Amino acid sequence: MTYKKLLLTHTLVFTCIPYLLASDPDGLIQLNDDGAWCWFQDERALIHQGKLIVGSVACGTKDETRRGDIDLTILDLNSKKVERVELHDQLQPDDHNVAGLLARPDGRLLAVYSKHGPENKFYYRISQADSLTNWGTVNEFAPSKKSRITYSNLHLLKNERGGEGRVYNFFRGLNGSNKPSYAFSDDLGQSWTTGNIAIEFPSSFKHRPYVKYASNGKDTIHLLYTDAHPRNFNNNIYHIYYRNGFLHRSDGSKIASLKEGLKIPGEGTLIFRGDSNNIGWTSDLHLSDDGRPYAVCTVRKNSTGQSPEQFGNDLRYRYAWWDGQNWHDQEIAHAGSRLYEREFDYTGNICLDPDDLNQVYISTDANPVTGKALISKTDGKRHYEIFHGTTGDKGKTFQWEAITRDSSADNLRPIMPKWNDKQSMLLWYRGTYRTFVDYDTEVVGLILETP
Repeated sequence: MTYKKLLLTHTLVFTCIPYLLASDPDGLIQLNDDGAWCWFQDERALIHQGKLIVGSVACGTKDETRRGDIDLTILDLNSKKVERVELHDQLQPDDHNVAGLLARPDGRLLAVYSKHGPENKFYYRISQADSLTNWGTVNEFAPSKKSRITYSNLHLLKNERGGEGRVYNFFRGLNGSNKPSYAFSDDLGQSWTTGNIAIEFPSSFKHRPYVKYASNGKDTIHLLYTDAHPRNFNNNIYHIYYRNGFLHRSDGSKIASLKEGLKIPGEGTLIFRGDSNNIGWTSDLHLSDDGRPYAVCTVRKNSTGQSPEQFGNDLRYRYAWWDGQNWHDQEIAHAGSRLYEREFDYTGNICLDPDDLNQVYISTDANPVTGKALISKTDGKRHYEIFHGTTGDKGKTFQWEAITRDSSADNLRPIMPKWNDKQSMLLWYRGTYRTFVDYDTEVVGLILETP
């Protein structure tokens, strides 16, 4: 891959001093001087009408008046102009609150977001027809009085309702359950109807299956999910898909209607079997041109016999794909160590290139192949760096190249919106990440071009 250098005009004046890397990639773009995201909302970034739109949550480290702002940053890919839209003023300083985005058939954008659990509602806004920087009023929808909402994942199935289409929002927490749940809209997000719990876990403890979603935009939504939070369970990883009102296993066998949902996570197709030394978590999911799911995940290794203080010092990345009959699952790289003490399974994370599923991007503070700690020559400290991985044999082996190196700040949570076969937009945030409610990070991007 090669890097396209951009000269940008900022319509907003950023007051921060950018983190300086010893070897910044040529053409690196600062999109937002205060922002981060969690990885269980999609799409967090879109390329639409010649513009990049990326969501993030400000922590207010540099400007207290922005603390908890739900932001969209819009980069015009032709004029190189950057604008920031505030969807919600000081909602809550928590990276779980980033908006999920959907491009409607009429060209407008739908954005849906929520707080991290304390409220029974999600918020939604629709852009005006004349501009992606002008948005309608903030609306609210409460699926039920007892709901406690987190996350938003938006998918339009154009073929449903006789071709009139239906928008789904998959979130967590219907009726205070902590379970993957859904609501739907038959008017492109202007109003909503409560659905049900999609994946149940019958237990006195409120185990939380974690889900990544991907859709063909027509008639099918795929779900990649765990049993629970990896802090509370030796997670397996499963796959199902929704089509024509029903949930199916990977091989097409019918399980239950979406309205009924899964009774237990294990009703789905097993991809990865976890145990106390191999605890899984989902990271990214995309579909090939012929509709087959590709997935990447993280695994915490070798926790048996360790104290909690030692958990999360050996994390790995895995790559899996469905060939139409079987899943192929392979460990591909060292993910390094946990981001901070309490969250044993927080990695820098991994994403797929949605336009070329033979390519992945990872954040790690270890050499991807050897696992040796990455110590920066700039400041002598261990930092998370971004690497690009390519496979030519369906995931059996990967070749790795560094995107960043010898950094003086951490480079975290790469994501990549779908674009085209000739260009890709790699996004991540970098800086100091202490917890999901305490970070000093900036959102950056890099345009990659195929030689």
